[in-house]
Amino acid sequence: MQFSRIYASLPERFSAPLSPALLRDPQIVALNEPLALELGLDPDWLRSPTGVAFLSQGTRPDGAAPVAMAYAGHQFGHFVPSLGDGRAMLAGEVTDRTGRLRDIHLKGSGPTPFSRRGDGRAALGPVLREYVVSEAMHALGIPTTRALAALTTGENVARETMQPGGVIVRVASSHVRVGTFQYFAAQGDIEGVRILADHVIGRLYPELKDAENPYLALLEAVTVRQADLVARWMLVGFIHGVMNTDNMSIAGETIDFGPCAFLDAYDPAKVFSFIDQNGRYAYGNQPDMALWNLGRLAETLLPLLDSNREQAIEKAKSALMRFDTVFNDTYLGGWRRKLGLALEENGDARLAGRLLTAMHRGEADFTLTFRQLGEVVRTGQTENLLALFGPDSGIEDWIGDWQARLEREERSVEACHADMQATNPRIIPRNHRIEEMIQSAVAGDYAPFHRLVEALSHPFEDAADGLDAPPAPHERVRNTFCGT
Repeated sequence: MQFSRIYASLPERFSAPLSPALLRDPQIVALNEPLALELGLDPDWLRSPTGVAFLSQGTRPDGAAPVAMAYAGHQFGHFVPSLGDGRAMLAGEVTDRTGRLRDIHLKGSGPTPFSRRGDGRAALGPVLREYVVSEAMHALGIPTTRALAALTTGENVARETMQPGGVIVRVASSHVRVGTFQYFAAQGDIEGVRILADHVIGRLYPELKDAENPYLALLEAVTVRQADLVARWMLVGFIHGVMNTDNMSIAGETIDFGPCAFLDAYDPAKVFSFIDQNGRYAYGNQPDMALWNLGRLAETLLPLLDSNREQAIEKAKSALMRFDTVFNDTYLGGWRRKLGLALEENGDARLAGRLLTAMHRGEADFTLTFRQLGEVVRTGQTENLLALFGPDSGIEDWIGDWQARLEREERSVEACHADMQATNPRIIPRNHRIEEMIQSAVAGDYAPFHRLVEALSHPFEDAADGLDAPPAPHERVRNTFCGT
């Protein structure tokens, strides 16, 4: 097991070394053994006292210190020049079995120089939420940070009430964010921006090294990955909840699962995050907010794009123009698959838009609607689908037009049904199931957590576990919280 210190080896201003305080009684709640083996880590060692010390405090076998990463960020549109890992640490990097370098990052491990009077700890509930949702996103095929382990600390943390503490160990291609670039740009540290950009290109985009303008190519590549990522979020009804620039990964992975949630009834203006009072990061706003964040990244790179500022701005604008094209291609392509369409027709976007309108009017469940469309293809029966819609939705007319569109596909019912059910998940991390799981875990019962993790690892398979059912009125989750 060879741990690297690549990011920690960058100049001192990029991070702060840590000497983590001991936790009272860290215990593993969940260890992701398949991921551990993928990373070349021995699960038996991770369960040993030295392994638990690594997972809970970043104590490395080679004695090298973990670090807290420096970054800034726009939080709900307001710039904060210094944020950093206030309750997290980068333990280091490992090379996985495919030869890819991966970060191992602990959240909830204690205060750092960036803690800003915070306790640096995490409550167990948000730790388990991130474990469940990040692993569910991976199973859905969406780029994401992964959960290697979740631990209790044996200590309580003060939030609205006293709650058991926890630590999540997450794995990412990189933890560099848009806000990392902003940290140096805000200080006028152009050399810092250049060092960071070179690090990111070498780590994540090595094919760009020989580009005519590597920094412009980097902006284009990040734009493409983010456009594709957000389109994938939209296709499964995911709401990140806090799309600040410090929560946008340069690697194009979903990161920082705070007040995240999934749609139940479809509503493009839906917000769950308690802190998003004005709906900035509502479900339907996510593409625009991603592009806004990329604009902030572009601003930091301007001095590297061209010595002439006006020409640099034009080059940045050209790179950002890629966003809409990539987003629309991924989004519409995903919609075709969700509706069982293998061929392309000009009216497909309108067909998808009409369905969303009917779903909004009828308050239809996002996930179940698409799963039931697959059953309509298989059986020809529409009763279960219609039962998801309230009155005056217009869904009946839409079904007729969709079925006429399917008839032009000229492929078997079996192939169409199979493709749809492999695209439209049976189960997502329902908000009320997550809350139930957290309440049980805080009370000492982890069985619902493990049951949910297992079910979500096979999201497209049929099962009679009841975990796919939407919430009853009294079970609906109206607000989610960061947990900081």
